[in-house]
Amino acid sequence: MTDSAQKRLEVDGRTLAYRDVGSGTPVVLVHSGGFSGRQWRRLGDALASTHRSIIPDLLGYGASSEWPAGVPFHFRVDLAALESLVLHLGQPVHLVGHSYGGFLALQAALAHPTCVKSLAVFEPVAFGVLEPDDWKDSPFLPSAFEGTGEAWLSAFVSGWNGPGAWDALNAETQDAFRKVGWKLYQEVVTLSDDRTTRERYGTIAAPTLLLGGERTPAFERRVLELLAQVLPQAKLQVFQGMGHMGPITHGQDVNAAILQHVRAWS
Repeated sequence: MTDSAQKRLEVDGRTLAYRDVGSGTPVVLVHSGGFSGRQWRRLGDALASTHRSIIPDLLGYGASSEWPAGVPFHFRVDLAALESLVLHLGQPVHLVGHSYGGFLALQAALAHPTCVKSLAVFEPVAFGVLEPDDWKDSPFLPSAFEGTGEAWLSAFVSGWNGPGAWDALNAETQDAFRKVGWKLYQEVVTLSDDRTTRERYGTIAAPTLLLGGERTPAFERRVLELLAQVLPQAKLQVFQGMGHMGPITHGQDVNAAILQHVRAWS
C-alpha cells in the first residue's frame, strides 16, 4: 500500500487498516480467512477507475491490529469492525467477499440493509443454512483437533483444496498460515456454531451475485444452492474447473464477473 492509499479506522481500541483508492460509489472488498486485503488488489485497482475501492485487512491480518494467540475470538468482532467501516463511509456501498469475507458481507447486509447497494460473494461460508448432516464429516472441523497446530492447518487447507494441498504450498505461504493460525482457527470455531437461517438470509433484498467453483467441496456447493433459492434477487454463477480459491487461482474470470455485477447495479 502507498501512504496515500492506506488509511486506518479505530474500532473498540483496535486498528482496522484499509486501502482506499478511486472515487465514486464505494465498493468494499473483504478477503478470506488466512489471507489479507492483498488478495483483492487487482480487482480493487480495476474498480478504482469508476468507483471508490475500499479493501480492509481484517483484524489479525495485514496492517490491522494483531490478534494475540490464545485470546478467544468470535467472528462478530470482525463483523463489528466491517460494519463500522461501512457506516464510516457515509453512503450505501457494494459489498464483495470471498469465503469468510463473503459470510461477513452477508451478515453486514442483514444488519444494515439500507447501506448495501449490492452483494457479490464467492462461496460464503454461511453454514447456518445447512442441515447438520450436510457437513458433519468435514475434514477440518475444529472438533476433530486439539488446538491450532500443523495437523489442523493441513486439514483446513487440504479440506478446501484437495488432498496434499497443504504440502504443496511453498514454505513462505505455510509460514504465513502458521502466523495467523490461532485467529483462523477461532474464525472456524465460531462459524461452525452460527445459526443464521435460510429464512433470515432471505430477507436480504440487495441484488446478489453468488459465485462458486464446481470443484469446491459438496457442502459449500450446497450453501450456494440454498442461498440461491432464498435470496430474492440472487444470481448464481458456477465456474467450471475452479475450486474454493477461485478468486486467487482464477482471478481474471472471477474479477470480470464481479466488475460486471457492480457496474450493472451502480
